[in-house]
This record gives sequence, structure tokens and C-alpha cells, in this order.
Amino acid sequence: MNKYTPVIGLEVHVELKTKSKMFCGCSADYFGKEPNTHTCPVCLGLPGALPVPNKKAIDWCIMIGQALNCEIPLFSKFDRKNYFYPDLPKGYQISQYDQPFATDGFVILNSPALSEAEGFQDLKTKGEIPKQVRHDTEKKIRIKRVHMEEDTAKLMHQFGSQKSPIRQAQGKNQNDESYSLIDFNRSGVPLVEIVTEPDFETTEEVKEYLQKVQQIVRYLDVSDANMERGDMRLEPNISLRSNNTNTTNTTNKPISNKDLPPYKVEVKNINSFRFVEKAINFEIQRQSEILDKGETPVQETRGFVEVSNSTVSQRTKEEAADYRYFPEPDIPPFRWRESQISNFKSQMPELPDVKKSRFEQEYKLSTYDAEILTREKFTAEYFEGAIVDGKKFGLNVKQIANYLINKRPNIEEVLPAQLIQGIVSSSKVADVDEEKLDEIIEKVLKDNPKAISDFKKGKESVIMFLVGQVMRQFPKKIDAGKVKASLLAKLNK
Repeated sequence: MNKYTPVIGLEVHVELKTKSKMFCGCSADYFGKEPNTHTCPVCLGLPGALPVPNKKAIDWCIMIGQALNCEIPLFSKFDRKNYFYPDLPKGYQISQYDQPFATDGFVILNSPALSEAEGFQDLKTKGEIPKQVRHDTEKKIRIKRVHMEEDTAKLMHQFGSQKSPIRQAQGKNQNDESYSLIDFNRSGVPLVEIVTEPDFETTEEVKEYLQKVQQIVRYLDVSDANMERGDMRLEPNISLRSNNTNTTNTTNKPISNKDLPPYKVEVKNINSFRFVEKAINFEIQRQSEILDKGETPVQETRGFVEVSNSTVSQRTKEEAADYRYFPEPDIPPFRWRESQISNFKSQMPELPDVKKSRFEQEYKLSTYDAEILTREKFTAEYFEGAIVDGKKFGLNVKQIANYLINKRPNIEEVLPAQLIQGIVSSSKVADVDEEKLDEIIEKVLKDNPKAISDFKKGKESVIMFLVGQVMRQFPKKIDAGKVKASLLAKLNK
């Protein structure tokens, strides 16, 4: 039995794809643009500039909260989060503290048993089965809060004698100086933060949750959640709880296997599911070694180093009091009516889990097939469009689902009607000359004596290998049943 149980909470930051920033009219489409060209006195934090909240961003934040089964309080407000860092020009961030737009939600994790799912053997053949095959389990991950804030500027660091493309572009000499540059284009972009309770115990649970959150915000069409661009950034909080109730730490106080550990370590700004997994695994190992010595890990903020798959200390972790939160004086609080909250809910599209369940019931698909077809909203809508076109040619739902899952056509370039034509054409069976078929079967049997030997020993599954060998010799699709019958007739002589 393991000595420690991981206690993991997550903070997920999602950039919204509104046209303008959170508190000003600057374009929020900053990625890849010339540095410091999408700025104004508000997002540069110049004296006297006043913020004006982005209504669309607030609406979308509330919709995210509703999609995550949150309560929407009728009273909310913005707060000032005070800290001094170069990427924060005002010296504070407009965020939310004690009265956010959404609270007390949850996400249900449910990993289907791949060993029982349709398509498992195909995955196994391709070597794509996860190391730990999960079985049917349900676990509720509690969402503590979903709040709205503004993003910070972006810092770019130059260390020592590295070649600087920025200095090269400026025609300046390379030298050994270290410096940082700031791009304020990102400053003020609408950012939603989703904070969970510390309910995760494994990296598998973490990954499944993050995939669900990414899928939900994409279904809502409020963010592209592209992690390579920084649209979605991940921050796990990790600590370890001893499974031995007699264990003590440096305070000589027993650590109960029910209490939360007396510390937590946050790893900041990770932009990959794979890197989150590596960061958590590194921290579990690092913290285990510290606890084994009878010491308590330092409560701190750490950064993930991709090259070494490790974490490094950045600063001692702050408490809420360190940020000196107080209500934002330039933005009045928000008072909602029940009718407004209901209106947000009425705008909600069909969400992934609901759509998946409907596909299973309405189209009689397996859990595996329904999950594949609903991963992306566009794929699900394409599939339903293809069903309508398929009915005209007598195609059933299963034929269309199998073609999409197994053939993986480029659905961004092929219209549903064209896809159906392709399925119809591929399902047509060519007439076969009996003498030609007999000749090819004789050749295949001659070239595969071991297969014949295995069949004679009772390995009847080898017949499908032989069917495949025969069918490869024909330029057009032929009746596999006819080939199998002919092969069996010869083998049983």
C-alpha cells in the first residue's frame, strides 16, 4: 500500500474569445500581433483611466458556471487583487474575491471500461490502449467558484548570451546581458478562472476533468481553449496526505488521513495535459522524499521546467490576506434578477454529456462510439447531418458511425452528402469470375502453408487472415462472405 495519498486541486484559466478586452475597447485578438499595438490608457494602467466592464464576457462567464452545474448568486462584485509584478501595470488586478459570478458546482468523471467498449481490439492492435485501463467509475469533482478577471501582460525573458530574435530585428548587438521585455497586448483580455476543491487523487482524474472543461467551453463557443496559444492555462495545487495516522510532521502534530495536509504547492501556468501529469508526478515524488524525513514541504509557488520534467521554486505561496483584496471602487456591484439567470440558461446549447447520452439512446450507439462522435461539437453536428442524407440511400446510423470513426475522413473538406456518396460507393460489391476466384484461392493457400496447418489444428480464426489475402488480389471490393465460403470448401476437403 502507498504511504501517501495525493490531494490535488486545480485552477484553470480560460481566455474568452470576445472581440474586445475586459474593461476597454481594445481588440482582444492579440495572438501573433506586433507587441504593444493593442493597448490604450485603460489596459496600460495609466492614471485616470476608468474600466468599463465587457457585458458579453460576463454573460459567458455565467454560462460557463451554469454548464459546470454552479449556483449563480443574485449579487456579485469585482475586487482589486493587489500585487506588484512587471506584467501588472496598475499594481493590482481587477478580479473577484468573495462574491464571484458562480459558486458550488461540480463535474462528474466517468471513464468507460475500454475492455468492454466497441473498438477496443482496434485500439489494442494500434498500441493506443492506456497503461491503466479504467473501468466504469463515477466521481464528483466539486467546483468551488467560477470568477471573472482580466489577464496580465506577457513577459519575455532573455538570459545571458542567448541569441535574441528581438534584438536581431532591432539591429542591436548580441551580448551577455539578461533582461525582460513586456508585451501589453494580452493585458486586460477577459479571463475566467475555474477553481476546484482538492478532490483529485490521480493524474488520470486530473486529465479527464481538464478534457471535460476544455470540451465544455468549446461547446459553448466562448473560447477556443487552445493551450499552445495560451487560451487555457492550468495550475495544479498538490500536497500529500499520509495513509498512516501515526505519521507526524515538523510540528509534531499527527496528520490524519481525513484532514487536508498542512501545506500545498502550486505549479503555475502549464499549457499541456501531458505537462500537468509530469508536474504532478514530479511533485508527488519530491514531496514524498521530504515527508519521509519527517519534514513538511514548504508552501510555495513553483514553475514547471519542460526540459527536465521537473519543478523549481519561484516564491513563497501567498495567502488571500497578502493580496489585500477590497471591492473595486470604479465598478458598481451586479444585482441579477431570476429572469436574467433563466435567460442565460435558455441560451445554453446541448452539452457534451447530454449529447453523448442522447446519441446512445436515440441512435443506439455504444458508449465508445457516442463518446468518439461527441468529442467535438462540429463532429457531432456533422454526424447528425450525415444521418439525414444517409436515409435517402437506405444507410443505417451504424454504417455512418463506423465510417466516420474507422476511416476518419476530413470532414472539414467533405460535405455530409459527399460522405454518404462515398459510403454507398465503397459498399458496392463487384461481380467475381468463379474461375478467377478459384485460381487466386489456390495461390493464396499455396503461399500460406502455416495458415493451413493452423486451421487443421483447430485455429479457425485464421480463416479471416486468408480471406484478407484473397481480397487484396482484386482491384474492386468483392463479397467477403463468398470468399470465406469458397476457402472453407477447399480447406475442408
